[in-house]
Amino acid sequence: MVNFESIVSGIKQIYGEDRDFIPLHEPKFIGNEKKYLNDCIDSTFVSSVGPFVDEFERKMESFTGAKHAIAVSNGTSALHLALMVANVQPGDIVVTQALSFVATANAILYTNASPYFIDVELDTLGMSPEALRNFLKDVEVIDNKPIHTPTGNKVGAVVPMHSFGHPARIEEIIDLCNEYNIPVVEDAAESLGSTINGKQTGTFGLLGAYSFNGNKTITCGGGGILVTNDTELAKKAKHISTQAKIPHKWEYRHDHIGYNYRCPNINAALACAQLEELERFIDNKRETAQLYKDFFKQHEATFFTEREGTKANYWLNTLFFNSKEEQQAFLEYSNSNGVMTRPSWTLLHELDFLSQYGRDSLKNSTFIQDRLVNIPSSVRL
Repeated sequence: MVNFESIVSGIKQIYGEDRDFIPLHEPKFIGNEKKYLNDCIDSTFVSSVGPFVDEFERKMESFTGAKHAIAVSNGTSALHLALMVANVQPGDIVVTQALSFVATANAILYTNASPYFIDVELDTLGMSPEALRNFLKDVEVIDNKPIHTPTGNKVGAVVPMHSFGHPARIEEIIDLCNEYNIPVVEDAAESLGSTINGKQTGTFGLLGAYSFNGNKTITCGGGGILVTNDTELAKKAKHISTQAKIPHKWEYRHDHIGYNYRCPNINAALACAQLEELERFIDNKRETAQLYKDFFKQHEATFFTEREGTKANYWLNTLFFNSKEEQQAFLEYSNSNGVMTRPSWTLLHELDFLSQYGRDSLKNSTFIQDRLVNIPSSVRL
C-alpha cells in the first residue's frame, strides 16, 4: 500500500514545510519584470505595437534556434495560426492525441477540420509513432494529397504534443508524415526548453506553438509564440495575426480574414524579463525532479522520468499509481492536506462535444488517465 502521508510530507519538505499550501505550479518573478513593465507603461505603448514585442520574438528565435518567431496572445492562438498557415482546410482530418489539453482540439475545430485521436506512448506520454503508422495504413497519396480512404477526406496535419514537458518521438513522427506529404505542427505549449539531442522541441515540425500562460515554466500572463523556419509561412502568420492589415501610413485596408492575435507590448515586456531567467528556472526544475526521483525510490508510486537522448523541462512532475482507485485516493488525500495535485486531462474523446470524432483504441491513454497524478512543480527559491 502506498503511504500517502509520507508522500505528502516529502513534497512539503522539498518545498518548505513552513508553507500551509503547496500549489501545483506558480509563477516566479525575480528579475527585471517590474522594470520592463514600468518602461512599457512609461512609453505608453502597451498594446500590440512596441519594442518589447519585437524583442520577445528575437529572444525566442535566439533561444529556440528557429528562423522566425511570431508573438501572439496565447498558445491556443499560436496553434490556430499554425494550422491555418499549414493550409488545413474545412473538412480535413487533423490527427492528434487524445491525451492533451482541450486547446489542442479547439484549435483544430477553429479551422473547421475534424480531429482524429490516436494513442500515446507510455514512456513519453506523447503521440505514438506506431499508432500513427497504423492510422496511415488507411491513407493514400492521390494527386500529391494525403487522402484518408475510409472517409475520402484529406489529412491536413498531424499535431503531436510534448506532454508535461517530455519530448515525444517527434523525429519518427515527422519521418512518417513526410512519406505522405502531411505537415507536422508541434504543440510545444508545455515544453519550452525541452530538447532532443540538443534541439529544442517545437522546432522539428513545419511549425511549432508555445504557451506563456500563468502556469507555464515562464509566463507573461497570457502570450504565445509560433515558430517556423519557413519565411513565407512566417510572413503570412504575422499578417493574419494583425487583422491582415496592409501597411500604410493612414489607410485601413485588409486583404484577408484577420485575427486580433498579436501579443500586447505589456505582456511581451513581462516575457522578455522571464526569458532572462528561463535557463536558470529549467535547471532549478530539473534539480527538483532529481529530488523527487530519489525520494520515490523508497515509495511504491512511480516517478516519471525523461527518456534517453532527451532533456525534459519537467514542467509538471508526474507520478504513476497502481490503479485508478489508488490514484483517486491520493488526489483526495493530498488536496485535503495542503498539497495541490491533479490528474491528467480528461481524454479528449470523452468530452461530449468531441465524442463523435474518430479514434483508435487509446489503450495507453486510458491506462495513463487512470493512474497519472501531477505533483507540485514550481521553481523553488
